[in-house]
Amino acid sequence: MTTPTSKPRTGPEFWERADQVIALANQQCEHNTGNEVATSLLYAAARFNAFLVSSRMNDAAKMAQEKDEAVAFFTEQYKRMLTDNFNDYIKNFEQYQQPSAAPKG
Repeated sequence: MTTPTSKPRTGPEFWERADQVIALANQQCEHNTGNEVATSLLYAAARFNAFLVSSRMNDAAKMAQEKDEAVAFFTEQYKRMLTDNFNDYIKNFEQYQQPSAAPKG
């Protein structure tokens, strides 16, 4: 498969990029519901990941062959990250619920 198959690097640049996306989402929440913004974020991630895979292919037939494997890979990555974030919020629930300390997004 030509999609990334290793765990994403989580150095400082990873966190900076994530923080920038979260900041934009928080800004969009000023004029939209959180659910609307979340749906847009999910769509954007799906669209970008499909683009990422397509950019590594020679033709549509090859992309179609690898689609299921790529979808499984990205689905598992999202599930792992979502689970990790739920666990973080559960562990730090009281701290995150304080208005001054609560991380956005």
